[in-house]
Amino acid sequence: MSSPVLNLGAYRFVALGDLPALRQRLFASAAAAGIKGTVLLAEEGINLSVAGTESATRGWFDSELRTDPRFAGLQTRESFSDAVPFRHLRVKIKREIIRMNRPRVCPAAGRAPAVDASTLARWLDAGYDDDGREVLMLDTRNGFEVDVGAFEGALDWRLARFSDFPDAAAARRGGLAGRTVVTYCTGGIRCEKAALVLRDAGVPHVWQLDGGILRYLEQVPGARHWRGRCFVFDQRESLDASLEGRTA
Repeated sequence: MSSPVLNLGAYRFVALGDLPALRQRLFASAAAAGIKGTVLLAEEGINLSVAGTESATRGWFDSELRTDPRFAGLQTRESFSDAVPFRHLRVKIKREIIRMNRPRVCPAAGRAPAVDASTLARWLDAGYDDDGREVLMLDTRNGFEVDVGAFEGALDWRLARFSDFPDAAAARRGGLAGRTVVTYCTGGIRCEKAALVLRDAGVPHVWQLDGGILRYLEQVPGARHWRGRCFVFDQRESLDASLEGRTA
């Protein structure tokens, strides 16, 4: 029997200016649909991870977000579970949708180049990118997440929190010279900011993995070059390469 609960994640860096009204609208409609999870709103954009029945979750997302021109291009990450892996519904207004404490880092003003999952898999098969440069995967997640699973040979700076990344990049950028660096994280939001930090630090060949690990596991047959499980911040704790996870 198929798992009845749809887990849906998405984010977008886009300028938002009506945060209290938007928060109220999204909370009311999600609560009415029986959806649980977390939606973060900030002036820099939206970041959400929610779950509910498939029909209710898709219906809420399509009616409340896709109809808003600011969110029309939202790309979702989907997986299924046997139960809702969240206890509550929270819609919060934050200073950042992913905390880095670097307000100058603004993906809405211009993204770093993104590489899709199938192209990255091809690069990793070969060991170099389309220009012949060695490919280096750089994990932008916290150390405890990396311990659960990671790309083969990925660089791990043992971050305690994502806000440590800019200082780590400034201290270690010399070791990235001459390579194509691909930043990655769970769903794409951290590696998007991280790629901009590296670019601003003078690293010339930087890409972000579009959609993060979850998109890679979804689109690359056999999830080659990935080892272990993918840590997630809900009651499932981690997903296997087929995006399966059970609630605790």
